[in-house]
This record gives sequence, structure tokens and C-alpha cells, in this order.
Amino acid sequence: MFGSQQERARFAALMEEGAVIRRRLATEATDTVLAVVAVCEAATRSGRRLFFCGNGGSAADAMHLATEWTIRLRGAVERPSWPAVALGADPTALTAAGNDYGFAEVFARPLSGLGGAGDVLFGITTSGRSSSVLRALAVARTMGITTVGLLGAGGGPALPLCDHALVVPSAETARVQEAHITLGHAILELVENRLVPAAS
Repeated sequence: MFGSQQERARFAALMEEGAVIRRRLATEATDTVLAVVAVCEAATRSGRRLFFCGNGGSAADAMHLATEWTIRLRGAVERPSWPAVALGADPTALTAAGNDYGFAEVFARPLSGLGGAGDVLFGITTSGRSSSVLRALAVARTMGITTVGLLGAGGGPALPLCDHALVVPSAETARVQEAHITLGHAILELVENRLVPAAS
């Protein structure tokens, strides 16, 4: 048997913490998730784009989710590539915006050139306080872009900037990030089921 009893108990507790959060989301977030599915469906049907942004681990989540929109989520579902962009994935644009305009503008600046009315922006921040995400959400609002927050820790200052906010009921960064990916996967699967008749 590997590890101490304390380690084994802690591992079990970590798994249970995540499970409790997902069970809460399953009962508390359904209406918001389905509203997000509807706006993503409408954007995709009309050829609009989805944008994703976040810092650190949330930047990785932004790239993860954008890739699954443009490539695929489920191997068994054949569908066209759908347009999605992870803002900040291009290091030249990221560093140029940071150098020329300041870090708070690293997502807002490219969004202002690439986005348009009818698009959807997912702002991902576990604290709800990331200045670059807040700025992108604010700019998106002025452009007619629907704003979706993948948030934690009560939502923070990001909450009023979101047309739809999915707030993970935890202040623990790792648990929030785990739930963000789960929510993103669920949203995409539900959109696929609506747009690809054979998927559901």
C-alpha cells in the first residue's frame, strides 16, 4: 500500500470536495448554463466567434476550451470547425499589448479589433478580480458582445460585467479551475447536441 493513511484520507477528501462542488452546480447552475448554451448556439449558427481569456491556469483553460470549439470535443461527433479564439495565446500580441498599453489591456486590445456584435466572450477568473479579464469584459459590453463569466470566490468585481455568470461555490483556486473545465465541457457538449443532430 502506497502512502500514509493521512495522505490517503486527504486524497479522498480532495475528490469529495470536487464532487460536492459539481453536485451543487448541477442543481444551482442549470438555468445559467442553458442560457449560455443558447447564446453560444446563436453565435455559432450565425458564424460569429467565441472568445476566451484568463491568466495563468485560466489562460490554459481558455486555450483548452477554444481548441475544443475549433477542433472537437468528442471523437464520435463529426462536425465543422467552429470559430473560437483564446485571447493571449499569441505571445507577440500579448507582449506588444502589455508593453504598449499595459497588462490590463492584453485581452481587451485584440478583442476590440477581432470581435463584434453577436460574438461571445468567456472571461475566466477564479477570483473575479483579474484586471485584464475585467477590462476585456467591460470592452466586450460596449461592442455588443455577450459576456460570460467563469468565476469563483463569489464572483468579485467581474460579476456585474457578466451577462451570464457561472460562479463556482469555492474560493480554492484548484477546485474552481476543475469546475470551470467541467462547465466548459458541458456547455460545448450541449451545443453540439443542438447543432449536430446525430450527437445527442
